[in-house]
Amino acid sequence: MKTNKKIRVVHMISGLLQGGAESVLFRLVTWPDPDVEHIVVSFADAGIYGQPLMDAGVEVKMLGMTPGRLTPADFWRLKKCLVRLNPDVIQTWMYHADLIGGLAARMGGFRHIAWGIRNSGASLAKSSRSAYLFARLSGFFSRWLPQQIICCAEDARHRHVQWGYAPEKMVVIQNGYDLSRWARSEPARHALRTEWGLTEQTPLIGFVARWNPLKDHDNLIQAFAQCLEKQPDLRCVLVGKDMDAGNPPLMALLTQYGVKERTILLGMRNDVPQIMSALDLHVLSSIAEGFPNVVAEAMACGVPNVVTDVGDAALIVGDDGWVVPASDPAQLAEKIMQALDVIEMTDKNILAKQVRARVMNAFSLEKMVTEYRQTWLAMLGANGKAK
Repeated sequence: MKTNKKIRVVHMISGLLQGGAESVLFRLVTWPDPDVEHIVVSFADAGIYGQPLMDAGVEVKMLGMTPGRLTPADFWRLKKCLVRLNPDVIQTWMYHADLIGGLAARMGGFRHIAWGIRNSGASLAKSSRSAYLFARLSGFFSRWLPQQIICCAEDARHRHVQWGYAPEKMVVIQNGYDLSRWARSEPARHALRTEWGLTEQTPLIGFVARWNPLKDHDNLIQAFAQCLEKQPDLRCVLVGKDMDAGNPPLMALLTQYGVKERTILLGMRNDVPQIMSALDLHVLSSIAEGFPNVVAEAMACGVPNVVTDVGDAALIVGDDGWVVPASDPAQLAEKIMQALDVIEMTDKNILAKQVRARVMNAFSLEKMVTEYRQTWLAMLGANGKAK
């Protein structure tokens, strides 16, 4: 590979709404790297991340496709877009972009294509039948379509190999985090707790996740109700898309378990690092994950986690968190109470430094960026061109 030429990498993704894959893409392409030029192609519109990407100097192409309704004209337009951009490497993100974008790239004459698997695959059929079908179909095409397949987690790699994905093409690159953004803020903690009518002594748990069957909010809400029987002053914050009073199924759950008055619903927010700082404990209640960003983000803000044993969640927390089986509210409640007891007896500054240090040492953004760059260089080999 020539050293005097930037690698042009075109990233294809179905949309730029708020989600784990989108946040990792944003961190990757906005990292200052003099050797790589990034261009992002969204099948849909600008979503949430489009404007911040452009503000950071990243070129963004929006194709205006209707989600779930790809037409032949859309596919032809995508192929023409790729030919016009003439990338050295094409990096796709998630199943729809992997298969559709990969096929368009191949038809455009490109062969340096890296797929991006961002989901463990566990219980995927329950969450999105479309994504599940694309994932299984992609297993067949993986033998010849992508040159490399980048997984966000070991658990994801293992399950996708079982689904027929080409094992010799798979590499795991774990997510990295911008610790300058994800950091504890005591002023934010005090301000938000005051806004919510809480004192510094009020025990507060939270979960940052959109309303989705895989996040299993039912599990968390049941566990929260059980915890309240032992600690009535406990409160819970829920953050994410549809985590608000306008979501009837959510409100029915809160009412059913008698926790509505003790739950703080925030919906979509852009100040999640500050919200994390206000928590004593973050709880991941999911039945399936790949490499759950939110766990490491909480730790970067000095907040320990109780997590279900899904994806690489247990690997992320290591010895600095608590792990329980998925779909078991009683065990989740028990670990939440155990964790709160430990937090109460431990110096909060020492605990915050300890959990943040694990993220700093194991999951730095620089490490992730370096591993992506090395993978792309290896794909290019000596010729350095995509066609």
